[in-house]
Amino acid sequence: MARTEPPRTGRLARGTITGIAAARIGMAQLGHRVRTPSAQAQADHEAALGRILFGALGQLRGSALKVSQLLSMHPGLLPDGVRQELARAHHQAPPLNRALVGRVFRQAFGQEPEALFEHFEPTAFAAASLGQVHRAQLASHGTVAVKVQYPGIAATITSDMQLMRAALRALAHTDMPLPANTVVDSVMTEIEATLLREVDYLLEAEQLQWFAQHAALPGVVLAQPILSHTRAQVLTQQFLPGQHLKDWLASQPTQAQRDRAGQHLWDWFMHCLFVLGRVHADPHPGNFLFAPDGTVGVLDFGCTRSLSEHFRTQVTKAWSALLRPPTDPQRDALVLQAYQALGLVNASLTVPAYTAELAPALADMQAWQMEPFTQPIFDFGVKTPPPITAGRHQRMLGEHLVQVPGEMPAFERMWMGLMHLLTGLGARVRTHHPLLHSTTPQGH
Repeated sequence: MARTEPPRTGRLARGTITGIAAARIGMAQLGHRVRTPSAQAQADHEAALGRILFGALGQLRGSALKVSQLLSMHPGLLPDGVRQELARAHHQAPPLNRALVGRVFRQAFGQEPEALFEHFEPTAFAAASLGQVHRAQLASHGTVAVKVQYPGIAATITSDMQLMRAALRALAHTDMPLPANTVVDSVMTEIEATLLREVDYLLEAEQLQWFAQHAALPGVVLAQPILSHTRAQVLTQQFLPGQHLKDWLASQPTQAQRDRAGQHLWDWFMHCLFVLGRVHADPHPGNFLFAPDGTVGVLDFGCTRSLSEHFRTQVTKAWSALLRPPTDPQRDALVLQAYQALGLVNASLTVPAYTAELAPALADMQAWQMEPFTQPIFDFGVKTPPPITAGRHQRMLGEHLVQVPGEMPAFERMWMGLMHLLTGLGARVRTHHPLLHSTTPQGH
């Protein structure tokens, strides 16, 4: 395994990296303006800007890579080309060298990992943006997974968020369509709070226990933490067998196996959302394992979110209204009422103004969100990526969206991540849900 050093924690060094990225964004924008405008040129430009951002975040490492992951899972926040480049962070975290692993254990337990476990594999078998995972053997528990946090990660979060906000401000000075500053700021604030929770492995152990006790459904496996071998920077839990999505698909599972896994995922997320009111808010493919029989193992509960009854009630009302036919005279009024109750839009916005101005800007994303509910069995093999919001619609959203409720960013990440997983599986899923009602033939 290649050696790597802990993330640079000096503000000057990290600020210099971001400053260079901002300058490169400006230069890329100047070069783009002199090119002949075309759809391909715009797509290439977005990808180039995304590579600049990802390159800077990759040098910063630490929490900055996690920011890449979370930003890439917000539909409509960033241009699609930029978002796709940031999504690469899911699979490109560097490994931690053996000496630094030992340092973490000495600080956490006062001894080396070899003294705590019957056997500890010094080479990590999985890496994430905030830490890496080692196999170990523990008496009375058998094989366990030990997540070790990169040293210095927690110390970089606040400064990284400031640097990322500066990078996004540089992006806002290009011709990229971005949401209003208040929307971007609210998403970044929620991400910062998420990261601060995620670097506390004791808190994650509590989340693991809670979900294992309350959210264990047939076909879904959740690991229990082993508290005696867990500290704020080291998390030991049961080892879950299975393959990540890409490897599992390479084994050529049957359509029935993919459908079974997809149904398990759908039912589990709907149960967490509508029944428990607490969701796994970081559902990228690296956090799920697939067994040959379609059983799904869920990993990494550092990023969870409780959703208030008020938030869930208003989302349910909005979704039920959106499932009404477009010709239904009550449809827009009911959607607007739910959005106003959530605080998304100004209370003074009238139904005619919503119908004429805001509804067209939201229509494509609303249709994409609601599509799985429009058929009794939905084939995610034909599900398209989330739509790209046109610049004129971005400006309209900026005029009418007042704020983003604190629960909304995590909810959107959850929904987009679930859609991505099910689309990758190509699963056919029974999507009916009794809480959603419409006048469509499905009878929701």
